[in-house]
Formats: sequence, C-alpha cells, structure tokens
Amino acid sequence: MEQPDRRILLVDHQRMVRCGLRRLLNDTPQLCVVGEACSGEEAVQLSRSLKPDVVLMDVQIPGIGGLEATRRISRGGADTRIVVLASQLDDLFPIRLLDAGASGYLSKNCGIEEISDAICVVCRGERYISADVARQIALATLPGGGQSPFERLSQRELQVMLMVAQGQSVHDISDHLCLSSKTVSTYRYRLYEKLGVGNDVELARLAIRHGVVGIAFQA
Repeated sequence: MEQPDRRILLVDHQRMVRCGLRRLLNDTPQLCVVGEACSGEEAVQLSRSLKPDVVLMDVQIPGIGGLEATRRISRGGADTRIVVLASQLDDLFPIRLLDAGASGYLSKNCGIEEISDAICVVCRGERYISADVARQIALATLPGGGQSPFERLSQRELQVMLMVAQGQSVHDISDHLCLSSKTVSTYRYRLYEKLGVGNDVELARLAIRHGVVGIAFQA
C-alpha cells in the first residue's frame, strides 16, 4: 500500500525562502506543504490547527523565536516532529533545540534530498542530525570546546536574551512568554551580569558576534 503524503509546515521569516522550499518539497514524492509561518507564535498556532507531520523550523524567527516555538510545539501533545533548518552553525543551538524537543537539525546548506531523508527518519520516531551539525556538537564536548558565553545561560535565560537582542521591549517579552514584567526585568539584569554587558545594545552586539542572532533582526 502506498504511504500517504507527509504533511509539512514551513517556518521561516523570509518569504522567498519559504516559496523556494515549498516548490522543492511539493515536487518531492510523498511530501506536501500544508502551511507557512513567519513567526514563532504563528508556527505554534498553525501546528495546533493543521497538525502537520513535520515542522521545518528556522531558528531565527521573530516573536518568541524558534527555540521557544519548538518547546511549545513539542509539548503540545501531538505527533508532530520538528526538524530545524539553521542558517548559522554554532555549538549552542543544536543541543538546546534538541533538548527542547526537535527531532532533527540541518543546516540550510543541505540539499532537498537530505531534507527529504530527514523527514522520513524523524517520522519513524528517530533523530536526524546532519554531518556538519554533528561535527559542531562533537567539538563542543571536547575539553576547551565550549567558547560561547551563552552556554552559561539557562533555557529561559537564553529565550529572554534572544528576544532582548532582537529589540523587543520588556512588555512585549512579558506578553509573549506569559511572565510578569518584573520577572522579565530580573532575567534581563541577570543576563547583563552573566554575559558581562551593561545594556541591551552591548548584549545585541555580543549575540551578533557569536552568531546567536542575525544582523537582519537588529533595528
């Protein structure tokens, strides 16, 4: 019996990237794109309503971001699998996103064949990590391999840091993460202390320098 099409939700902040991926995936046998999202909140909402088999998730998306969106989708109780498509590789995000519930992690340098393979693998309940990402993870576990100051942050601190670095206000972060403004402010100043910065601008520059956020997000 022929297998049903795998239903895919695309999540990327760039419309051109989504259009290109949609065309490539829809031209691939047994893959079908059922929706697109350009922010973390939209990704969570569409994942709940469309119930796709796989979400192809960009890390650096507006709003709550790819990390928090991955966490919320994976804890939603559905059978949806998440495969991350990252534009930048560092030793921080692969581990954090896999811990948050992602089943696969690829770089955007991969081809459509590898994306298709990853989708098939995660739909079987297994994990798929591309060779270049696996290398970064392996290097990070070696003595002296962890060079990023962001490794010292907890999952919640990292999420708040990403949103601060994107220029979001305390009020916006509070609304998105369902935290009080006082709690967000506490996290913010704790970040300053842990990362050795004095304000949001210095924090954003540090995040850009380490490839944690993209320059396109900065005002």
